[in-house]
Amino acid sequence: MSEIYVVVSKIKKKVKEAGYRTGKDYTDVLSKKVEEIINASIEKVRLDGKKKTLGAEDL
Repeated sequence: MSEIYVVVSKIKKKVKEAGYRTGKDYTDVLSKKVEEIINASIEKVRLDGKKKTLGAEDL
């Protein structure tokens, strides 16, 4: 299992408040997507080479 990048309890609470349930695979895949977004931001900043801080503009 890979590292979790989302707060599972918060996601489950939000989904439950909407009247739905979450499967284990949902939070795993969501976490993977978050990791991909982070990695893409890091790569964007690395290629630019002008800063070391990721900001909203890097999403």
